[in-house]
Amino acid sequence: MNITKLTDSIYYVGAVDWNIRSFHGYSTNSGATYNAYLIVDEKIALIDTVKAPFAEELLDRIAEIVDPAKIDYVVSNHVEMDHSGALPEVMKAAKNAKVVTSAPNGVKGLTAHYGEYDYLPVKAGDTLSLGKHTLTFVATPMVHWPDNMVTYCPEEKILFSNDAFGQHFASNKHFDTEVDLAHVFKEAEKYYANIVMPYGMQTRKALEIVKTLDLEMIAPSHGVIWTEHIPDILEKYEYFTNDQSVSRACIVYDSMWHSTEKMAHAILEGFSKKGVPAKLYDLKVEHISDIMTDVLKAEYIVVGSPTLNNNMMPTVASFLCYMKGLSPKNKKGFGFGSYGWGGQSAGQIQNILKDCGFELIHEPVKMAYIPSKEALKNLEDEVAAL
Repeated sequence: MNITKLTDSIYYVGAVDWNIRSFHGYSTNSGATYNAYLIVDEKIALIDTVKAPFAEELLDRIAEIVDPAKIDYVVSNHVEMDHSGALPEVMKAAKNAKVVTSAPNGVKGLTAHYGEYDYLPVKAGDTLSLGKHTLTFVATPMVHWPDNMVTYCPEEKILFSNDAFGQHFASNKHFDTEVDLAHVFKEAEKYYANIVMPYGMQTRKALEIVKTLDLEMIAPSHGVIWTEHIPDILEKYEYFTNDQSVSRACIVYDSMWHSTEKMAHAILEGFSKKGVPAKLYDLKVEHISDIMTDVLKAEYIVVGSPTLNNNMMPTVASFLCYMKGLSPKNKKGFGFGSYGWGGQSAGQIQNILKDCGFELIHEPVKMAYIPSKEALKNLEDEVAAL
């Protein structure tokens, strides 16, 4: 197997998942990696494992470098199974290893998933000497699970950053200098919007800690390893976490017979007249996780659905449920939709946007059957005047 070296004694031993296309409802069209790192010193440490189906690949990579039985420590920065799934197989091979994880939540989570091992609980500021290398542990709870921590090696100036600064991006090249950087930054933004956004406050706190470290490399659990572009990804995380929206509008809708679609186009024209960049997202063709990448920073989120059986359409309900869970901040919006006789959908959308904490800038807009050109022009003008 090809062996990727981060330094003379630290190796990439993770796995590339070329075929994954969904992660908890988040579309991963660029695939994913499950990054793990091996430190070879007087004591040998494995930083994280991989998703369970890739356990053999992980162990084969390690075996190219050292006998897995010689591993002294397995550091589990995060309990979630795309990070820890191979732990049982690793522990079968490394029978004498201690599992280093956060106290108390890492121990609690790993025990619940995999049972009893020789756990070494650590808390913020604890260190572990491997010989020439020291590992320092920094708690980052709720970025994005309660057990989360990151691991810093000061001698090599490497931060093993767990989910922070990651991307779902499959490549046989593992460094930021070897890939299409624009693509990677887009995937980093999508990753933040769909995984980390609800925990922006906690991420800001973690970012402040990271900025105090002397860094030459950031090695996340997913995607590329940051080297030359560390300032760029830190700057982007400053932007992602500041909760400030930019003047942009997302108009998200589904339509049965094009009436709600016509309303969406009128709203788009209104924002254009207002001088606000806007984009239409038809839920029949756009994936909700791609929409959330734009929602992350857009000031205006306007959502529409026709009334179907006294409710909004299931696609719209799904989007709203997904968005509410991700808890975007500082948004403005309203609901709209066409109807035949009931007309409940626009009001239902409005109520959910209110529950999301949005500033409601217009009453819910309802239009019966096929909207007239005059009604659409009035809607366009009303949006332009907002």
